[in-house]
Amino acid sequence: MELELEGASLKAVLNRLRRAQGQISGVIRMIEEGRDCEDVVTQLAAASRALDRAGFAIIATGLQQCVADIESGAKSGEDAEQMRARLEKLFLSLA
Repeated sequence: MELELEGASLKAVLNRLRRAQGQISGVIRMIEEGRDCEDVVTQLAAASRALDRAGFAIIATGLQQCVADIESGAKSGEDAEQMRARLEKLFLSLA
């Protein structure tokens, strides 16, 4: 299964990943500067949420594509049950 992000979906995911990238850079800088632990943890939590949201957006897009593939009868050498199991594993990896 190939992930095809387009248009608004692609832009939203990339924006979330860029936000997380900036937040992680901020966390590194804060640690290097010896900033307050609470501030560092707060920033780290924000980065984690941004990554989670990007991951969920990617999985949601994957789910849409899989449903479309199943409905159209497309075959990629993988049956519906195998595809479902793979998506479930991906989803749980973010839980």
